[in-house]
Amino acid sequence: MIGLERSPARIALLWLAGLALIVVSIAGALTIGPSGLGLSDVWASFQAKITGGDSGLSGIREGIIWNLRLPQSLLAAACGAGLAVCGAVLQSLLRNPLADPFVLGVSSGASLGAVSVVLLGVGAGVIGMAGGAFLGAVVAFALVLLLAALAGGTTDRVVLAGIAGTQLFSALTSFVVYTAADAEQTRGVLFWLLGSLANPTWTEVSTCAAVTAAGLIVCLLCASALDAFTFGNDAAASLGIHVGRTRILLLGVTALITAVIVSVAGAIGFVGLVLPHAARALVGMRHRIMMPTVALIGALFLIWVDVLARTIIAPEELPVGVVTAIVGVPAFIVVLIRQGRR
Repeated sequence: MIGLERSPARIALLWLAGLALIVVSIAGALTIGPSGLGLSDVWASFQAKITGGDSGLSGIREGIIWNLRLPQSLLAAACGAGLAVCGAVLQSLLRNPLADPFVLGVSSGASLGAVSVVLLGVGAGVIGMAGGAFLGAVVAFALVLLLAALAGGTTDRVVLAGIAGTQLFSALTSFVVYTAADAEQTRGVLFWLLGSLANPTWTEVSTCAAVTAAGLIVCLLCASALDAFTFGNDAAASLGIHVGRTRILLLGVTALITAVIVSVAGAIGFVGLVLPHAARALVGMRHRIMMPTVALIGALFLIWVDVLARTIIAPEELPVGVVTAIVGVPAFIVVLIRQGRR
């Protein structure tokens, strides 16, 4: 692991391999489903799109590629990368290996904000769904950190405060849904709240990808600060880092990424909890190397989770959050046990 971390050539090769795997995975994901599409059909469609020629596919099959499966796979990649980056940042800032947006209640706060805009019309003409999700995420962050500080401020108190915040905001979200929505809206909102990548628009895909990319760039610019935060606020301050300002910036970036993902795809849990540990095991602790790695792992992971979610009970589609929870809960238990042994 140390050799891999200190070898720029091997790191570059790893990243190129990750990008290639993502491209291959997206191409493979486009062929999985009842339409009978093959890789040759996907390639012909892409060639026709680039050259302006004829792919030989029917309009329906072209629509499946360009309006259904491709945006869904790209959204899965953007959401997976964003959630994994958020988890890595939170675990370093809070010095807690169990921190991620879902566990800390940030996703639940964002869900409440988004649902309040959609069903109650709170600020609908001013801030929109993503804006409501962002405000909800910020409020959830502030509440969790306040509760943790009042309880002693230790890393385990942060997780306990996050669990309390998650329950509170989930209950409030359910209350809003059941009191303000009709039966059809309730079913749709509850499916979305469990995490759904189905039927995204290209605008949603581009917005999510742009926010995730911008957030990753900010985190890379703050990589040295994140390395220092791993050893505590005092260590960061001794290295000349403006602790308060940097923490606010990174928490704000995390809240923004989470809010945009929640507004598009609902609350998808455990991605940010599990994958940063896999990235650290692969390339080490340095955030300059670890952050792009965890983004690639997150993108690859959620692409295949999405494929599994839409095929495991086909023709019905399983919420993505259900699949990530099935994978994430055992990993959460492993991390918890390891922490208890230290």
